[in-house]
Amino acid sequence: MTSRVARASVALIAVLAVLAVTGCSSGSVSTPPASVSLGTAEAPTAIAPTTAPTSFVVEAGRIAYGVKGADGSVHVASANADGSNIHQLTTGSGFQACVTYSPDRTRIAYCSDASGNFEIWTVGSDGSNQAQVTHLGGSALFPNYSPDGKLIAFGGGQINVVDATTGASLQVLTNCTGQKPGCSNDFPAWSPDGMKILYIHAEDSNANGEPVNSQIWIMDADGSHAKALTSDPASKDQLPEWSPDGLQIAYERGNGGNGGIWLMDADGSHDHQLTGCTATDPSPCAVGDDFGPAWSPDGTEIAFVRDFGALGQNDRPVYVMNADGTNQHRVIADPIVQYVPAW
Repeated sequence: MTSRVARASVALIAVLAVLAVTGCSSGSVSTPPASVSLGTAEAPTAIAPTTAPTSFVVEAGRIAYGVKGADGSVHVASANADGSNIHQLTTGSGFQACVTYSPDRTRIAYCSDASGNFEIWTVGSDGSNQAQVTHLGGSALFPNYSPDGKLIAFGGGQINVVDATTGASLQVLTNCTGQKPGCSNDFPAWSPDGMKILYIHAEDSNANGEPVNSQIWIMDADGSHAKALTSDPASKDQLPEWSPDGLQIAYERGNGGNGGIWLMDADGSHDHQLTGCTATDPSPCAVGDDFGPAWSPDGTEIAFVRDFGALGQNDRPVYVMNADGTNQHRVIADPIVQYVPAW
């Protein structure tokens, strides 16, 4: 298995592969492509909400993330930006990660296979009222709230939108009609003004299930006027992320174990590297494989994951740096396996 597939959970097959080895619009609704199996968005709740595993006062500026426990399960947790006051937020079995905060920061949406399929769930930022939102029977991954908190966009082969509370009113914003069999659209991110959605478009996949020519695209929030923002040969993966002021986009760029965090203006110009090795350095990257950028609420810092797995180390911590790439440091000092953060 390649390091990219092992770390990414880019689609359901990739998530299942991670689990196997780690134990991760207005108008009419488009018809989903054959590669995405979606059921009804109106089905009854499969699993009752749970109470918090712990009780605590939520401080401002906490970083949420998925984390692998000693028993192999993956849960949502959060910590202060200095790594203090860690709390597990979810209970139950399975894989629970790919987190995002609601705009008012009172809830966290995430993906979980606790009901048998990967669906979108939410939990209070204090760990209360864990509940399943979607009931689609397919692969719903990497949720992202609209700026007004009313909708959740998510991937899993195509970009979809549902009501953030009920999981109803499913809209499929993208499709791969007339494109190659491995085409996919994933990792949505709403612009701060709610007018645009960023995502990763891959034109195909190879024999290992890895995306081919994956680039950052942008579209109107109703799915119209889609266009590419990047076009260089390097692969783009999870997750493109708007700065809080909407002027810049942080994203992952690299191939294999050579991922780094890059920054560009919102129109795709002035891209430059913040972390990681360069394309000419040996792979895997000697300083780790970086991905999953998440801006601090004030836009002065960026959190991300640095994976040392390709270097033979069971260590995948969340790092924090200044928005210009300086002062890179890990949040949790001890070896840990964490998944993409939200801030």
